[in-house]
Amino acid sequence: MRFAIVHSKLIPDKLLTSPEITLPISSIDQIPFNQMNLNYSYNIELQQQLIGKQLLLDDLAFPIEELQEHYENGCLIYRKGISIEKNKPACTRCGNKDKHFFAHFPCSRCGEDCLYCRKCIMMGRISACTPLISWTGPTTLWEMNSPQLSWNGSLSEGQQTASQRVVQAINENKELLVWAVCGAGKTEVLFQGIDTALTSGKRVCLATPRTDVVLELTPRLKNVFPNIQVASLYGGSEDRHLNAPLTITTTHQLLRFYQAFDTVILDEVDAFPYSVEETLQHAVRQARKQSSSMIYLTATPNEKWQTECLQGKKEIVTIPARFHRHPLPVPRFQWCGNWEKLLKKNRLPQNILQWVKKRLDANKQCLLFIPKIDKMEKILPLIRTLNPNIEAVHAEDPKRKEKVMAMRNKETPMLLTTTILERGVTFPNIDVAVLGAEDRIFTESALVQIAGRVGRSWQAPSGEITFFHYGKTKAMIRAKNKIVKMNEEARKKGLIDY
Repeated sequence: MRFAIVHSKLIPDKLLTSPEITLPISSIDQIPFNQMNLNYSYNIELQQQLIGKQLLLDDLAFPIEELQEHYENGCLIYRKGISIEKNKPACTRCGNKDKHFFAHFPCSRCGEDCLYCRKCIMMGRISACTPLISWTGPTTLWEMNSPQLSWNGSLSEGQQTASQRVVQAINENKELLVWAVCGAGKTEVLFQGIDTALTSGKRVCLATPRTDVVLELTPRLKNVFPNIQVASLYGGSEDRHLNAPLTITTTHQLLRFYQAFDTVILDEVDAFPYSVEETLQHAVRQARKQSSSMIYLTATPNEKWQTECLQGKKEIVTIPARFHRHPLPVPRFQWCGNWEKLLKKNRLPQNILQWVKKRLDANKQCLLFIPKIDKMEKILPLIRTLNPNIEAVHAEDPKRKEKVMAMRNKETPMLLTTTILERGVTFPNIDVAVLGAEDRIFTESALVQIAGRVGRSWQAPSGEITFFHYGKTKAMIRAKNKIVKMNEEARKKGLIDY
């Protein structure tokens, strides 16, 4: 699309009534901004879709004439989708500045060979002539003078300390890292803080790198906040245009938000892809209001974060024990030989088969982590000779949600899985094993998270975690040592009884 500046207003070429010089929006130096007309009768549906967002024209089912009218009355702004300084492009939406992720295409909207960003194209193509549209009109106010939390549970001593620190950070618009062991009950620690924010009229976002975690957290938070709207956002979500006081979302979906949230809670800050993808980190920063609080949650902070916390550069609170006061299950190492060589002959190590058979005979659900999808697909028919109801799941599996739900409902005795289920998913009473724990995909962080799938509930606070390997790695040893160290710290603080 091309624009002209007429009487200090930006006008789309389609709406010009006389010949004017037009340019793609990225070529316009200063984009005029209009003061809000307090007497203007704005479209409430448009407000609800745009507030706190940055959307493309293609995302909005409103005619350009109506959008322009709202712009001229100061209720929305046009921003450059791509800015260019000293011949160096930068994507406004995702922050990409890598020239390798920009390309040109013949654009029918501006009639030029138009530059576009390939980095965030999965959210809709943003190009040099594409405006990003955001709301600047009257905001939505949620009047919640009374607490919204409906939860009768209790917190452990460690949880209570962390909960108080979360509330303090939210009230003071500060940042806080909550370092809690897997299964410490981090979600419950957030309840009071979320309630404090909501009661203050703040808008809250709980973001996580993985869809599985969004799907698990949504019903839990809807259950404890039954009287408010909760938006659940992930690829294909039906809540895409829902403007809610509490939003649970994947970090990818935050690319559509702009200065939306007073409180952002980032779960599993160390998880892939957020930990390595600058685009997602940019999305989280952009989704926050200028004055806002930020709560980071993790069981496995990287060395940089740990060092900054020790140096006092980051505010931190730790929970070294689980809420049920049992120690974390410590991994057991078991050598299984050259399992990949055996797999080529359609065979598995005997101790793997024995491990699986023992769980099936005891009617105990289990997870077996496999380093690669192609290996998992070869292993599945071999394992199914023990039970035809065993399933396998990975990130690209179209039935991923259904398979995880079947496991939760105890309809599936065992799941083979990639690292997609290493975190954020809870099954109440399971044993876990890793086949090929020596593979480099199983980092220290991943192995700690995988071990954390075991013993998470009051009813089954213990369980077995086994690393089957063809040679111990530093990551395996460090993961085990970190778990042992957390148990020792918890004992010293009187947070475990067994």
